[in-house]
Amino acid sequence: MTSPPRVITDERWSALLDTRATDPSAVRRAYQARERRTRLLSEQGTLFLVAADHPARGALGVGSDPLAMADRRSLLDRLLTALANPAVDGVLGTPDVIEELLLLDGLHGKVVIGSMNRGGLVGADWEIDDRFTAYDPTAIAGSGLDGGKMLLRLVDSDPGTVPTLESCAAAVSALAERGLMAMVEPLPYARDEAGDLVLRKDAAAMARAGSVAAGLGVTSAFTWLKLPPSSDEVLDATTLPALVLGGVPSARLSDDLASWGRSLRHPTVRGLVVGRALLYPPDGDVAAAVEAAAEVLRAAKGVEA
Repeated sequence: MTSPPRVITDERWSALLDTRATDPSAVRRAYQARERRTRLLSEQGTLFLVAADHPARGALGVGSDPLAMADRRSLLDRLLTALANPAVDGVLGTPDVIEELLLLDGLHGKVVIGSMNRGGLVGADWEIDDRFTAYDPTAIAGSGLDGGKMLLRLVDSDPGTVPTLESCAAAVSALAERGLMAMVEPLPYARDEAGDLVLRKDAAAMARAGSVAAGLGVTSAFTWLKLPPSSDEVLDATTLPALVLGGVPSARLSDDLASWGRSLRHPTVRGLVVGRALLYPPDGDVAAAVEAAAEVLRAAKGVEA
């Protein structure tokens, strides 16, 4: 896989490593020093986030490279390149990634969403019992973040779905109590004959999953949905604001862009949350991939560049 140009100089990288080893309190200071944005949506009423919470769940592969996201310096380079585009409103990540970006001064004026449940490790027997192992609502509020994201995979034949449902409901309520966005990513899965998890993409399953997610917690006032590219009948199932997720990248970025664009035209959809497809495009040009996605979002919402 082609690598983009280095954004983090050797000196800057060395300083980050030294800070990690010698000054752990620098993380707290970086949280406190971050210049926050006053609102989630851009002036155009959209929200475009890059996602980088995959490594914490053991999902390191992109395409044919099983360790693409394991190179942390490369990942941070790619994130900083994406965040440099003014159309990118912010980032979604686990504490390690967010704190590294903070220490690199990369999140001033950006929306920051903390990823919460990463315990459903890829390929683990307990994968659907997706424990909350990263940020919690208290830490998200105390760190000055803008919201929390949770993954909710629904597998009717797997009892691990039940505690995940309950934990997500509690997190939605706790975030709402603090006036913070709860971003829920409901995905219906089933196991095939080999026991592997397969995403159910039919409208009935997707609409059901979105409806379940919308009803979690004591209030839906601060709930947003993070959904795969979906048909209108799926998106019509809720009034909650939605963001289109990038998902597993296809072989051609143009195919992904076209798929996102169709869903972005729906009035409940406010923007994009994309990770691997933009951070690891086939040609290695992160900046161009991010700008192409920004243009699709602008075109779908009738926004001037």
